[in-house]
Order: sequence, then C-alpha cells, then structure tokens
Amino acid sequence: MASPAAQLPPGWAAEWDATHQRYLFIETATGRTQWEVPEAGAQAPDQQPMAPQVPAAHHSKRRQYAAGQTQVYYGGDGSTDPSYGAAGTQQQPAAGGQLFTPGLMGEQQQFATQQATQPPYYQPGQEPEYVSGPAYGQPQQGYVQGAVDQLAGQFGQMGMGGHKQFQLYTTNLLTSPPEPRELYRPPPEIRLPPNSCISPSPFANADPSYKRCTLNAVPTTSSLLSKAKVPFALVITPYRSLKEGEEPVPLITDTVIARCRRCRTYINPYVQFIDGGNRWRCCMCNMANEVPQLFDWDQVRNQPGDRWARAELNHSVVEFVAPTEYMVRPPQPSVYVFLIDVSHSAVQSGMVATATRALLENLDRIPDEDERTKIAIICYDVSLYFFSLPPGSADPAMLVVSDIEDVFLPKPTDLLVNLAESRSTLETLLGRIPEMFQDNIIVGSAMGPALQAGFRLMSPIGGKIMVLSSSLPSLGAGALKPREDPKVLGTSKESALLQAASPFYKTFAIECSRAHVSVDMFLFSAGYTDVASLACLPHYTSGQTYYYPAFNAGRSEDALKFAHEFGEVLAMPIMLEAVMRVRASRGLRMASFHGNFFVRSTDLLAMPAVPQDQSYAIEVQIEETLTSPYVVFQTAVLHTTCYGERRIRIITLALPTTSNISEVFASADQVAIGTLFADKAVERATTYKLEDSRDYIFQKLVDILVSYKTNMTSGGAGASAQLAISDNMKMLPVLVLGLLKNVGIRQSAQIPPDIRAYSQCLLSTLPSQLLIPYIYPSFYSLHNMPPEAGTVGETGVIMPPALPLTSERLERHGLFLIEDGQTIFLYVGRDAVPQLILDVFNLPNYEALRGGKTTLPVLDNPFSQRVNAVIQKTREMRRGVYYPHLYVVKDDGEPPLRLWALSALIQDRADVLPSYQQFISSLKDKVNGIGGGY
Repeated sequence: MASPAAQLPPGWAAEWDATHQRYLFIETATGRTQWEVPEAGAQAPDQQPMAPQVPAAHHSKRRQYAAGQTQVYYGGDGSTDPSYGAAGTQQQPAAGGQLFTPGLMGEQQQFATQQATQPPYYQPGQEPEYVSGPAYGQPQQGYVQGAVDQLAGQFGQMGMGGHKQFQLYTTNLLTSPPEPRELYRPPPEIRLPPNSCISPSPFANADPSYKRCTLNAVPTTSSLLSKAKVPFALVITPYRSLKEGEEPVPLITDTVIARCRRCRTYINPYVQFIDGGNRWRCCMCNMANEVPQLFDWDQVRNQPGDRWARAELNHSVVEFVAPTEYMVRPPQPSVYVFLIDVSHSAVQSGMVATATRALLENLDRIPDEDERTKIAIICYDVSLYFFSLPPGSADPAMLVVSDIEDVFLPKPTDLLVNLAESRSTLETLLGRIPEMFQDNIIVGSAMGPALQAGFRLMSPIGGKIMVLSSSLPSLGAGALKPREDPKVLGTSKESALLQAASPFYKTFAIECSRAHVSVDMFLFSAGYTDVASLACLPHYTSGQTYYYPAFNAGRSEDALKFAHEFGEVLAMPIMLEAVMRVRASRGLRMASFHGNFFVRSTDLLAMPAVPQDQSYAIEVQIEETLTSPYVVFQTAVLHTTCYGERRIRIITLALPTTSNISEVFASADQVAIGTLFADKAVERATTYKLEDSRDYIFQKLVDILVSYKTNMTSGGAGASAQLAISDNMKMLPVLVLGLLKNVGIRQSAQIPPDIRAYSQCLLSTLPSQLLIPYIYPSFYSLHNMPPEAGTVGETGVIMPPALPLTSERLERHGLFLIEDGQTIFLYVGRDAVPQLILDVFNLPNYEALRGGKTTLPVLDNPFSQRVNAVIQKTREMRRGVYYPHLYVVKDDGEPPLRLWALSALIQDRADVLPSYQQFISSLKDKVNGIGGGY
C-alpha cells in the first residue's frame, strides 16, 4: 500500500500505528501528533477540533454509544440546530485535500484503517437554498409552523449517529401551487456517516442518472417503512448515454477483480481494509477477504501501484474487462437482422424507401470497430424474400420462400454476411429494394414466419432483430385479427385490448431471450396495428418499441423523424448477451422487477441486448432489522460490448439507515417515486383493469399523505384544514395527477388502443429525465421571454423560465411552446400581431397561418433564430433517440389538435378529469376520511 509520507508538507513525518491500524502524523519541530493528513499552511493540530466533539453550548444533555454506532439524544430546551449540526459534529475535508478522521477508541475500531469522510455535494457557504430551506428562499405559504416545527425538530435531532441530520420542512399543498423548477433539482442529499467511505472522491456514490432510490435514508425496520407508506425501490439506468463533456465510465483493464467469497460483491468505495491492508471486509455481508496479489501492482508500468488511485475504490460506476472465467463462449460479434415489410401499404406510405435510404446512409455508424459485425436483410409480405450477398459479388440474388407454415432457410451461407466484407453488395441491395417492390399490390403480412426465419439465421450467435412493419400480421404464426372495438373503449373490458392477443409473442420472445436475441419493433400504420401484442417481443427481450401512426413519407416531417430515430438506434452502442443482478446489504431483498427483460431466476435479469437510456425499477423489501449505519446496493451487468469485449459494469449506491420517520420523509425522492408509480400503473393496467391502475396510484398517494398527517403534524382544530407534505415531496401530487391524465392510463373513451399501448411502453421504459416531462410537460411563453432566452450561454442555449401547466397563463396575443419530450406544440393566440407571425412563420398575418405538423423556417431576424434555438435545444437536451414532431396549434384552429395540445396543461380541468385544485381538494377530503376517489 502506498505510504502517504511522500505527499507530506515540510516538517512532518508519518508513522504506522499498529494498534489502530492507521498512519499517525508527527510534526517534527514540536512533537505534536494527529491522525489527519496535514496540509501546507494548516492550523496547528491542537487548534483543530476533533471530529466527534459536539459543542456543549447547544444542548443540555448528551449520551454517547460505541464508536461507529454513536447516537446522540438531545433533550432539555428542545432547540433545533439550523445548520443540521454540521459545525463541530463532522469535519468536512478541505477542497481537493484528503482528510482522515480518527474514530473513537471503541472496540470496533481495532480493524479500522484509513477511512476518509464523505465530502458534501456542496461546499459550505455555497449550499443552494433548496438543500436547506424553503423553495427559492420564499417563506412557506399558508402553513402555520409552531407546534409542528417543534415536533419535526425533535424528530430531526434523534436521527442517525455521527452525520448531518435531515431537516424536515412541511408544506401545505392547499396554498403551495406546483413550481416546475422543483422537478429538476437534485434529489435529497445522501448523508452518509463519517468513515463509511474509504475515498474522498465526489464520484464514490452513484449519480442519480445511473441509479437513484425512492428513499435516500433507509428505514431500519419493515414496520417503520410500512408506517411511512413511502415505497422503497431503486430506479436504474445502467447503460446511460454520455452527453458532450461528460466523463466516460472508468475502465479497469488489468483483469484483477476483487470479489467477496461469500456474497460475490465487487470491491467498491464502501469496503474496509483490515490486517494492515492485506484483507478487506465486505460492506454487504462483513466477510473478510484476501486482497488479490496484483491489486497493488501497476501492470502498465510494471511497478508497485498506488492502491488509493484504483478506479473501483474511487468511483461508484466502473467497468471491468472480464477474464475468461466470465465467458461461457468467446464474445459474440454484433449481429443485425432487418425484417422489412414490403406489402402494398408499406410501399405506398414510403416506409420501404425511407427505411432503406436511412439504413444505407447509416451503414458507417453501425458499431463495427473490430470488423466482425454481421448483417442480414429479409423482406416479407405474404412470402419471405431472402437476399444472398456473397462477398466480392456485385450482384445480390433474391430467394423467395412461399411456404410460411414450415419456415426454412433457402441457403446455408451468404444470407448473414460480414458488414465490412459485403459492404458494396449491401449498398447495391439497399438501393434496389424500393424498385423491386415499388409495384407490389400484395396485401397481408407474414411477420411471424419472418421473425422465425430471422431467429433461425442468428440463433447460434445472438444479436438484434429490427422489425419494420406497416400492417397487422395476418398469416402464419402470430397472425392477429383486428380487435379494436369503439364500444369497449372507456369500459372495464378495455384492458383486454392492452394485453397480447396471441401467446406466440411471449413464447417466441422467451425463445429469443434464451438465444441472446433482442427484438426492436418499428411500427407504421394508418390503421390498427395491435401495438399491445407486438410490444411483447421488445418487452421480454430488452428491446424497444417505436410507433409512427399514420406515417406518410410524403410529409417531410414524418420521414425526418423516422430517419433520425432509426439512424440513432443503428448507431447506438449496445450491450450484448447481458445478465443483470442487484445485490444489497444483509436484510434487504429485491422483491419485484419492472422493465424490458426476462427474469431468468429469482433475481437474475436476462437482457439479450441492453439499449442505451432504458430504465428499470426494482422494488426492495426489508426482511430483517438493519443494524448497520448504512446499506449498499450494487448492480452488476455482465455483458459483451458491440466491439467484442466481455465486460462487467458495476454501479454502487450507499445510503444511510434511520430509525426516524421524519428522516424517511425528508429523504424521499419524488422523481424516483413518480418513476416507480408509472411502472406500477402500467403493470396493474395490463394485469387487472385501467380503473384499478388509476385507483392504485391515487390510493398510494393518499396513504403517504395520511401517514405524514398522522406522524408528522400535530392534531387539533387546524389540522384538517391543511394538506401537509414534506417540502421535498410537494410535486408528487401533481406528478400523480399527470400520470392519471397521461394517455397510457387516462379515463377516456376516445383513446385508440394502439396509442394507449405505446404510451404504456414509454411509461415503463423511459429514464426519469425523459419520463418526468412525459408526465409533467414543459410550458414556455415565447413572445415575452427574457432577452437572454434562446441565446447561447455558458451551458448552451438558455431556455425561457418554465410556467405552471394551466391555461390561465395563455394570452390571446401570445406565442407559447408546450412539449412532453415526444411532441412539441407551438400555440399561437388568435390576437397575435402580424409582426410576430411574420417574424416566426414568414406569413403576413394570423389568418394565413395553417395549423398542423410543420417545420419552422429559420428567418433572418433575431426572434426567429431564438425561437428555433429553443426548439432545437428541446429536441437535443435529453438523452434518448426521440425526435419530437412540431405542431402549430391555432387558438381557434382544428378542435382535435387544439384539445390534444391543451390536454398537456394538466393543471386544468379536462373532460371528466379534475383540475389540480379539485384534485388537491379531493385528496384533502380523502385524507380526512370523507369523500370517495378523485
């Protein structure tokens, strides 16, 4: 292990203390000693307050327990410490320096080694207002504190030992309207006890974009969790895309992988080194393990290395290059099989020409660094059309198979070819396909047999099938019948339309999963396509469904959207033949799983191909009392990169435990809870009924509010006049309202089953960054946006301030933008002045403007350029492949389009659905034990 002596300032020496298993630092001039690493220009050691000391002036009584389990009970005057007890109770490391804090000399301390305190997310003095106070520094509206604050303060002081306490702020929902900016703030800070992490690195705990928990302080018992009623789950996006400027995941290439012998946890920043650094204690099961011999050896320089510089001890998200024992077979090449519908409707809509052109233009973007990628193209209508592409040949040959009952491959070779070797033949074929089928008048689709053929072609290797379908499968295996019945919509029987009509799609998907084959569906149709049945394939094979209703390539906007999304999917680096497992500290169990995968054993998730930016939710159960001051969750994804390397991606999240219900509420992450609710709502809608789904999430919200009222507010005459919730959860009711109004589960007799089923696919797979705007859209006023909005700032284009989602903010002379990540609406008021119309649309006046799907011109005036910049930023600022359509909506234009745009303003009353104020009022009645549902 590297000695710190080399990094000491002049006049200091380091000496190993065998009793306490850590370095002691000696100032040679005075003989003074200290445990902390000295820094140049630091205070004299005797002037530095020791970490465990607590200023006695604040509290009249104090009782201490053993080291590592210190719990301080404050009584007497009941005063609260506004700084969370930060001063004196926990010494924070200086910026950039490593500060080692000595523990108390308790018996547990004999094995402790250098443990660095966890640095705060925000430096003292720079802490944003939202971490420690009411929103934007505003006084809390309408909620009389007094007794409630005193009670919350007492709870807040009885928390977990040795680290900053959560401060609980109570908000009255009746007087606090939703503030859109709240949804884009970081989750409640994770406040780990001192010495829990061996690294001072700010990357030692998982970033919320990779993994976040609904609770950032974990209840120690299941009874406390059920008392709080807040769900306990992880939201994981293991393969998050990287935006420009973001650091890549550190890659460990020396194949030295330290794992616990008992529970198989990978070494991480929350383990402890013991026996002079020769062994490490697992943070999950406390097993002592040997440190691998080459752990402290730098294989690149062939010399002893610095253990503390290893990525897995400083980063929560790392990737290991896996040695051969992690392989059942050599890493597979990337394989793509394209199934293209060439029936009459597919050709007429322009889908075939657009798809082949997009594929041709994106051949260079398909991951193929090692030149092993293989490709096959199969076209189908009521027959299957294979293409033989021998390398070196300039002329592809078409082979027709009409027998779709017993599918066979017409040729053993040259159907699945190496992309690099057969590049010129592939380009020729893609140029010819639209001509070959341009006069095709055959109606019908043998998609099932085409899937079987694609599977047979690639099953020995595995890979990705991309299906481009323009009509309902009508022949052979998996044939479907139109079952859309307007009379059923809005009734209890509607949920049957959201379940698969044929068992083929689930059984075939499980076959695919076993053979490491993933399926992506691109569905285009002017009519009914049965998205609910076809989406089963991506659901069980970790693929994704993309839906383009009424696609017509004659409209440039339709062709552009599909070509952009298809190109992004082709260029996406994917994880192949992956399995994922989540491990947790003793006493915690992964109970249920939500997302696109197949659960192979109790907790092993099979994912043939993991796409970027797909999200999964896992509910956690507390099986026994947690005695540790913190718990650790570790997600491991064993996969093959699309460049042929076997790797393991590790994502580690550590959270403190608490026996305090106030800290459970104060640590709740409303965005993670909203994401889980979306998954649960979809699960119940497809398993039971849509009505059950809506009732379930409404009741879950009521349960949280009832528990908060019961446990955290004082009773009395004024209690029933309030609707209290912790400040960090005040946007949860509007998220639930947005979910209840989302087309995936909304109460309506007007929503086509395909639109509903596709929305449910999005609700259950979108990462939080994309899901939140899909539930709670963004709303901007453009005609009077600040002068800097739409111009380029330090972090790119500056967006206008977001408005609450209510039509009260619409003005008859204004221009507004409403977007949910999938669709953008430009709402134009009927009294908009001609100059505004001219500057944005290049038209003389409002009357000349036409509503509908459009492409906005970029004109030679500053306002047009700013509006276009805002729209462009809206399309690019989030992760994922989606390219939203832009619709112009006139104030007095087509009613269906206008209603669609206004339905995004979820705080308004719409049809049978309540406004936000009505919703909050019904919540209050329900919490007070009167009234029915919302």
